Amino acid sequence: MANIKSAKKRISVIDKKTARNRRVKEHLKSVLKHYDAALADGDKAEAKAKLVLAEKKLMKAAAKGVIHKNAASRKVSRLNKSFNKAFAE
Repeated sequence: MANIKSAKKRISVIDKKTARNRRVKEHLKSVLKHYDAALADGDKAEAKAKLVLAEKKLMKAAAKGVIHKNAASRKVSRLNKSFNKAFAE
């Protein structure tokens, strides 16, 4: 345990940031799970809505620094690829 006041403050700040990052990542996982479920059901309109939401949440998490910008872009690209593959005419 830290004895210096500034070190104690850093510990509390890190705990808050860790909790926030964990919350955002859990939310991202659930959004992606909902997208996968909609894709598996074959409902194009529902899957498109979930895709748009997932892309928005991923980019917002990247903007806030929760995940890396390139990781978010990679995930969005893969989501779009899976959507296009599932509903190719």
